[in-house]
Amino acid sequence: MNDEEAVFERERHRMVEEQLRRRDIREPRLLKAMSTVPRHRFVPPEHRHLAYVDGPLPIGAGQTISQPYIVALMTQLLLLKGDEKVLEIGTGSGYQAAILAELAREVHTIERHAELAERAKATLQALGYLNVHVHVGDGSLGLAEFAPYQAIIVTAAAPKAPAALLEQLDEGGRLVIPVGGQWGQMLERWTRCGAKYEQEEFVPVAFVPLRGE
Repeated sequence: MNDEEAVFERERHRMVEEQLRRRDIREPRLLKAMSTVPRHRFVPPEHRHLAYVDGPLPIGAGQTISQPYIVALMTQLLLLKGDEKVLEIGTGSGYQAAILAELAREVHTIERHAELAERAKATLQALGYLNVHVHVGDGSLGLAEFAPYQAIIVTAAAPKAPAALLEQLDEGGRLVIPVGGQWGQMLERWTRCGAKYEQEEFVPVAFVPLRGE
């Protein structure tokens, strides 16, 4: 490990201790994933020195890599055990997909910006995440050909939980999504119970809007 990588590793462990453990992130497998995945590899070079700060960062195309705490919180709400097939809407940098890949059997992630999708795919492959499949398309429609999913995570805000995503949930599957308008949203979890869905609300958040149908 070179000196720069050693510095990033120390910053990553500090991030876990100060930003995650001190809040409400408790799941041991998730904490291990957050301390393992090199977040700086998913950040543009000009912002790499800020990779482990407590906030979002720009990644191009008007998109951001989410604050580490929000990545961890949304992942924790999915209640992953390790054998799930997960759908992520909004690949962005690919960082969230890497965290999911550490915790689930298979990850499908969809991004509407082709250049972001290609960059994320290259980074994920370089890091050896062979269980992540990157797709380009309209995330609001989900990815029906690989459904059902035991977990779906949406990293952009929608005015309501999209019907297409709810329909692609497996029985007992969980959808975590920010719901609201452009000035703020509530982080929600929807759980499929037969033909019905149980809805829970957690914390206020601020995400870029979900684009598509």
